[in-house]
Amino acid sequence: MSTAGFNPQNGTGTGQTYANGPTQNPHTLQQIPGVNYGTTHQPPYNPMQAKSPTPPGPGLYYSGPYQPIPPVSSYQSGPPPTSYPSSTGQVLLPRPPMGGPSPHTPPQSASPGPRMPHVQPTSPPPAVVSSSNYYASPQPPVAPLWQYNTASPSVGPPTLISAPPRGPVTNRVNPAASIASPPLSSAAYSTAPPPIMTQTTPQPAAPGMPPTSLHGFTQPGAAPPPVNSISSNTYQPNRPAYGPPPTGPPPTMRPTPPPAGPPVASGTPPPPKVDAQCGGVINSTLSPTEPDCPEGDIECSGAVAGNGPQASNNYNHFDNKMVGPTPPGPPGHHLGHYPSLPPGYQNTSAATPPMHPALQAATQPYTRSSQPYQQLSGGPGPHQLSQSLASMSLQSSTPEALRVVNLLQERNLLPPTPVPAPTPCLTQDLQRVNCSPEVFRCTLTSIPQTQSLLNKAKMPLGLLLHPFKDLSQLPVVTSSTIVRCRSCRTYINPFVSFLDQRRWKCNLCYRVNDVPEEFMYNPVSRSYGEPHKRPEIRNATIEFIAPSEYMLRPPQPAVYLFVLDVSHNAVETGYLKEFCQSLLDNMNSLPGDSRTKVGFITFDSTIHFYNLQEGLSQPQMLIVSDIEDIFLPTPDSLLVNLSECKELVQDLLKSLPNLFEKTMETQSALGSALQAAFKLLSPTGGRMSVFQTQLPNLGVGALMSREDPNQRASAKEIQHLSPATDFYKKLALDCSGQQVAVDLFLLSAQYCDLASLGCISRYSAGNVYYYPSYHHQHNPAQVERLQKDLKRYLTRKIGFEAVMRIRCTKGLSIHTFHGNFFVRSTDLLSLPNVNPDAGFAVQMSIDENLDDMQVVSFQAALLYTSSKGERRIRVHTLCLPVVNSLSDVFSGADVQAITGLLACMAVDRSVTASLGDARDAMTNAVIDSLTSYRQSVLTIQQPGLLAPACLRLFPLYILAMLKQKAFRTGTSTRLDDRVFAMYQLKYQPLAYAMLKIHPALYRIDDLTDEGALNINERTIPQPRVLQLTVEKLSREGAFLMDAGTIMYLWVGRNCNPHFLTQVLGVSNYAAVPDNLYLLPDLDTAESQRTRAFIGWLRDQRPFYPSLHIIRDESQLKATFMQNMIEDRTESALSYYEFLLHLQQQISK
Repeated sequence: MSTAGFNPQNGTGTGQTYANGPTQNPHTLQQIPGVNYGTTHQPPYNPMQAKSPTPPGPGLYYSGPYQPIPPVSSYQSGPPPTSYPSSTGQVLLPRPPMGGPSPHTPPQSASPGPRMPHVQPTSPPPAVVSSSNYYASPQPPVAPLWQYNTASPSVGPPTLISAPPRGPVTNRVNPAASIASPPLSSAAYSTAPPPIMTQTTPQPAAPGMPPTSLHGFTQPGAAPPPVNSISSNTYQPNRPAYGPPPTGPPPTMRPTPPPAGPPVASGTPPPPKVDAQCGGVINSTLSPTEPDCPEGDIECSGAVAGNGPQASNNYNHFDNKMVGPTPPGPPGHHLGHYPSLPPGYQNTSAATPPMHPALQAATQPYTRSSQPYQQLSGGPGPHQLSQSLASMSLQSSTPEALRVVNLLQERNLLPPTPVPAPTPCLTQDLQRVNCSPEVFRCTLTSIPQTQSLLNKAKMPLGLLLHPFKDLSQLPVVTSSTIVRCRSCRTYINPFVSFLDQRRWKCNLCYRVNDVPEEFMYNPVSRSYGEPHKRPEIRNATIEFIAPSEYMLRPPQPAVYLFVLDVSHNAVETGYLKEFCQSLLDNMNSLPGDSRTKVGFITFDSTIHFYNLQEGLSQPQMLIVSDIEDIFLPTPDSLLVNLSECKELVQDLLKSLPNLFEKTMETQSALGSALQAAFKLLSPTGGRMSVFQTQLPNLGVGALMSREDPNQRASAKEIQHLSPATDFYKKLALDCSGQQVAVDLFLLSAQYCDLASLGCISRYSAGNVYYYPSYHHQHNPAQVERLQKDLKRYLTRKIGFEAVMRIRCTKGLSIHTFHGNFFVRSTDLLSLPNVNPDAGFAVQMSIDENLDDMQVVSFQAALLYTSSKGERRIRVHTLCLPVVNSLSDVFSGADVQAITGLLACMAVDRSVTASLGDARDAMTNAVIDSLTSYRQSVLTIQQPGLLAPACLRLFPLYILAMLKQKAFRTGTSTRLDDRVFAMYQLKYQPLAYAMLKIHPALYRIDDLTDEGALNINERTIPQPRVLQLTVEKLSREGAFLMDAGTIMYLWVGRNCNPHFLTQVLGVSNYAAVPDNLYLLPDLDTAESQRTRAFIGWLRDQRPFYPSLHIIRDESQLKATFMQNMIEDRTESALSYYEFLLHLQQQISK
């Protein structure tokens, strides 16, 4: 299959190497000729840039076995050891016990307290040089491989893209001069307390530029005053390298009084510019309803020339509820502390205090308000947005997100319920219609005005999407005219501005567009003349049924082809019987209509086709032994209509398990089977489901074992994370071109080279399912998991021949994509299949200053064919505020989204560079962000490891990633297990990936109905989330660990006998079976509560996590203990030691 016509970046016809995540957008790499954006491009912050080797110097945190670090703290009762012992029985680092806040917490100081003196090391450890250090080395660095906010160079020879000229400028309305402003002094970021800034009186609006309201007509009012622009604060490359950890007794730390003085203020956001033009290309030859891309969507690339003035959106005053006052008391009063005195001197204990009210409110699940969105007809003008945003920094107290947290003192940082997504600082009207964070989430909910400000924050800017998520409420619009911007092709959404009933302004490129006559009618209220009340304007997530111009061909039918390994090894696992039974049980629930087709191919050393043509009395097996030149024996009868040939299909599924029961064929010609399946599906497209149980060893695509079991626990670099051959990637790209997606089910106890085989799914927008050590008798938990996964897989909704494009406001650009897809053209993702369990991530940069904008918007449009043959477009739009102060950027940080994006970037870094580089870069990400916070946001320097409350879990999550199966070292990890963990981090939605990174721990032997949820007349207990440390375990209890795809129920040796009898159905601890994976269905209140809670956790995710009930003697106890993130192991630091390491590096 030729791949002519594909983008040469991922194509096969040009001889270039393939690239898919990070995939670069060439449009972001060059400036349009003759266009001056009026700003100096800032080099973006790049924590993952590969450095040239540096001469030996002070030790860095590196990827090998952790170097123990002597504590630098006054909380230890005696001098610490100079190094940590690794053997059992030796004394480890004294660690304060966990508990409530200490009554002797030292208060904070009003003036900078004494910095912790640097202790000269007596015998520093050997120097370790990291290739992922953030700071510039003496030698010139090589080209960056992993950057936060800019495009990295393409793989292979460069692709020349000539920038087309800008489109014509038309429909200019109300021209006015841009507002110039003097530069802001660099003192704005000094550490001295800045003067209090007061709100200025609004000045009259510029001539010809009346302020406008969101969805309102032009309103009389005033324009905001000019505001100083942000000065350029570039990153300092000459910072000295990190030094070795100090040794000797810890220095003393003097308690200091609480801080006093005026609150930190930030300036009023700048006003909107009047003449905002959008740069790019417009296809001026197309009508507004004609497609402008060959894919049929119509999705044109990038931003395009905006015509007309920029209309500012209208907002209400800032809601003071979002920035509540900080309660009185010493820091950490509402969360547990590390004791301020050595453990031996603690003579009082405090109960765990109640959670902070602000956190309690924040932990409420996201719900979409049912209140209607009101058109603002006479509301305040845009100048009040500037005042309300400025008031955020003028509150009488610090926002909760910026509350200073000393991580070395406050211990119980985990909230009692799962961590919620932060709420953007928008007005209630905007937030009510904003996109759900479950679907669309940004790492920074407050977008920096400039790239230099983003660089200074040292945090990544990116989006995480779950575009095809199952939604309980989804507005669907049927219309012959889908209203879109004529320039940038943005779909009309809640964040556009209506200038009057006949004109609306795009919120991405600011072009003024006409409102079509059909859009004047509201199908919901059946009224005319109120376009602002249509569903498209009142829902950030909406689905359109597309008209015929969105189709290049008639919508394809649902086609399912199953490719099954039937070698001796496959028959031994027993998976074939489970698959056939699952398909028989769920055949009537396969998504589709009367056109649905199915087909089957089996293979060992030969390829077996099955003639299922209507009229046959039984299925016919057709064997092709020439695997080098594969062909289809009867092309017209191998894919058959399911409704017409259902009986033959059922007969085949009933006979298949017995058909190969006595086979002794051990070879596997997977490559040839995939080629045959591709030929069969090419005319229509569809979904290919491949089941494989061993390493392919025959014909094309044959692989050899690359894993050395003796090197699994080696501290050296992990090898063979990249594919051994490009056969599977090339075939995947061919499949993508013919709208075929490949899902891989790997069931094997032996090495199968998932790094190579997984490419067939990764580049065709498929999924990988992995069942290590699957056996129908020896591993019943895996059998149950396969059954549940197959039921979900066979019955979930599916979209065929899909494409997705993400657009953003002019000035922002997207340059790197993460997930399973193929990039068809610069920013158009080809998704032959899209499923509700797939997630995506993108990295962004700020190309132009956003100082003329109050908000920016992001829109993801997914065009697909439903299983019923309808062409549909699902659109998600997210709106976020723009801020001009570093403190506001930090207050909007989404720590989970940042962690998820860093995980995707670390996977790419591990494959393109090395695992050690990725580990170093993740650690440096924490060091740099907390250093920036300490140096540029804190006005009063205090001792300790300080973080804003919104980033208090950042070090914990990064340590969890370093101990995660994908990135850990020093622990025996099978290569396929590691690669699968990396795949999951890349394509799983954020909510599921976070459970893999940081599991949730609950105590469940004392469940009560207090605080329980009531769902469908079921009472769901809500136990508190515990920290991942053995200090939280008790031999008298039972604890459930939810690690995403697997759950562990650990039963203590002295567990309450009442729990054993009422929940597990055994009389005593010794009677608990070794391989128990199901909770008995007992008619007791305790059993019902436990099963209801576990069932509720399982229902919150699409896949089925298996449950393992383990005792102290169980083999799985070691795996359970490896997830205790906060504890020390022989090869990894404890959480407290990791914090000391961070403090040591930040204090340099």
